[in-house]
Amino acid sequence: MTRQTLTAALLVAALGSPSIGRAQTFKVDKWDIGGTGGTDYLVAEPGTGRVFVSRGTHVMVIDGPTGKVLGDIPDTPRMHGIGLAPKWNHGFTTNAGDSSVTMFDLTTLAAIKKTPIKVGGLDGIMYDDFSDRIILTNHSRPGTAVALDANSGEIVGTAVLEDNAPEGAASDGKGKLFVNNESKSTIQVLDAKTMKVLASWPLAPCEGPTGIAYDRPTDRIFSGCGNKSVVLDANTGKVVASITNGDGVDALGYDDSEKLIYIPAGDAGNVVVVRQDGPNKYTTVATVPTMKGAKTIAVDPIKHVAYLFQPEYGPLPAGTPAPAAGQRAPRGPIVGAWFFAITH
Repeated sequence: MTRQTLTAALLVAALGSPSIGRAQTFKVDKWDIGGTGGTDYLVAEPGTGRVFVSRGTHVMVIDGPTGKVLGDIPDTPRMHGIGLAPKWNHGFTTNAGDSSVTMFDLTTLAAIKKTPIKVGGLDGIMYDDFSDRIILTNHSRPGTAVALDANSGEIVGTAVLEDNAPEGAASDGKGKLFVNNESKSTIQVLDAKTMKVLASWPLAPCEGPTGIAYDRPTDRIFSGCGNKSVVLDANTGKVVASITNGDGVDALGYDDSEKLIYIPAGDAGNVVVVRQDGPNKYTTVATVPTMKGAKTIAVDPIKHVAYLFQPEYGPLPAGTPAPAAGQRAPRGPIVGAWFFAITH
């Protein structure tokens, strides 16, 4: 296991902040955790230090403070995301390969059941504490949001969306869900219990929204977008602020007690850290280097650590044929599996 550390300091100068005149330091620890497979989302279990990392056909469970591998959840074909329902000690994975959701025991990591999701296109996943449901956002045709009972794992509701590429979802904790639509650059508002669509809001100047988070004290939605992310008033749908960041954003993290938003830019190979100074005022406090391709992120809001993961690919073997028209370019072998922890 390889560990590297990078430290970057900056002076935070923001009106009304207790950090005025003090240097705020962000430290990046980096480990090679090994293992096979690409990646999509990861999720941090609040307070325990455990981080669940998607690896294509399995999930690696990592000890965030050390980078040590704690366990593995197999048989998750072409999986994308992991959702945690601590009330029931259940975790869930979205498996696009066989269009199913695996429910597993958070203590033992053993699979409990698989639930078929017939609409297909499985991608995003989150837990809504208000309805006690797991919410799936699916690149189906048409796009859908599917609700599962967090105890039984059974389907209890479905919403048909306006976009075939819904991405992240967030809850206000009061009965509404908000879903980013990447292709149409909108947010749709859903009733968390009935799964009825209530509204659709444009996100300009945001384009291609993916990651999302909700600040409950101020009723603000943070929507992560390529180059320019936005903040919305959740009561009106109005864009009240914009944030400049890099391109290649596929998730967004938020530490609600420290009021820090983390926006990972995979194309730029960094994370822009933004502080909420007020409902409509946001200050960029750091640009933290990670690596090219690292575009998803998870934040532990209790330990105040942000995590990323990205494989490093070596050159293609000699003689590898060029991809056919319309096909994705092949990648070389994995030469590093880099897990990042950002602390301050």
